[in-house]
Order: sequence, then structure tokens, then C-alpha cells
Amino acid sequence: MKLVYVFDAYCGWSHGFSPTLREVASRHPELTVEVVSGGLFTGERRLPIREFGHVPGANAKISELTGAEFGDSYQRLIADGSFVMDSEAAARGVAALRQVAPTRVVELAATAQRAFYVHGRSLSETATYREIAEQIGLDADAVAAAFEAPEARATAEADFARAAELCAHGFPTLLAVDGDRATTLARGHATADDVARRLAASPTF
Repeated sequence: MKLVYVFDAYCGWSHGFSPTLREVASRHPELTVEVVSGGLFTGERRLPIREFGHVPGANAKISELTGAEFGDSYQRLIADGSFVMDSEAAARGVAALRQVAPTRVVELAATAQRAFYVHGRSLSETATYREIAEQIGLDADAVAAAFEAPEARATAEADFARAAELCAHGFPTLLAVDGDRATTLARGHATADDVARRLAASPTF
């Protein structure tokens, strides 16, 4: 059995879920965690952030429930409104980090989200992933090369297909997966204790 975490780096609820995921992973070091990008802002949803009028209110609710930080640089992006959240680019970035440090996927997902939600950094730019790599001690050249590689787009699409295969249409979704059987442990907001209770009751555990 393993845990599969389907998230989107541009999803505020996923940002708020990061501490829960870290706690769950720390309680269960025997379980592999697979991190999959879901593709929230792709196609016709790849629009300036001003088009998503619910975002400020949602962020306030996320912060209230989870304590998640939304930094000043990010707030300036919201106020300006022209920034475009491109989940395909973010998925390529997460995949690049994952390729270089596959055993650190939980940390990498959270760090990518902090780059955007706390520091206001675009997840479509190579420079952002260089900064992330340097911050957490990875090979920045290797991460940048993986992000820019021709096959990176296919990797992002494979993540989106994996999310669809798991019927994870809302983010974040945490699943316990054993072969063909998947049990939902969390969707949206949940505490580590909530997940622990559901995991203990799961037929896959």
C-alpha cells in the first residue's frame, strides 16, 4: 500500500493541506508517498487571476482553518490581477523537482507552493525552480534542465491522466492505494488525526 497525494501547486487548499501531509508522512515512514499534479488551471481555465473572484475569500477561509500563510508578495499579485496561473507549467516544475529528489516529494510539493503563496514567485519560470533547488540543497542545473526538457510536457500530461484515473477531480485529494483499490483519506481540508482515523478504518491498511 502507498499514499497518493493529488494536488495542484496553484491550489490554495493544497497549500493549506501541506502541514497535514507532512505530519501524515512523518507518522507513517513505512508508506511511500506518490505526489501527482492535478491540472487545475489548464485549457480555458488558464486565465488572469482577476477572473477568479472567489480567491481572496477562499484564501481567508484557508488561513482561518489551516493557519496557511499568504505572503505580501503573493497578495500584490492578487491585487494586480494580471498574473496567469498555468498548472501545466507548475506540473512540469514539480515533476522536475521530483525527478531530481524522488524521496523528498512531500517537502518539494510544499516548497513549490510556498514559492508562490508566500513569496509570489511564478511557477512558470525556470528561475523559480533554480531558487527552490538552491534553497533545499538540490542541483539547480539538473532541476532547470528537467523543467525545460522537451519531455517535461508529456510528464505533466501523465500526471493529469493519473489524477483522472484515480477520479481525483478536487484538490487536494489524499488516497490510500493498494493495487487497484483506492480509499479516499482526505479531500480538501483535513487534519492529520482525521487522516489517521480514516487510514485505520481503510480496508487497504
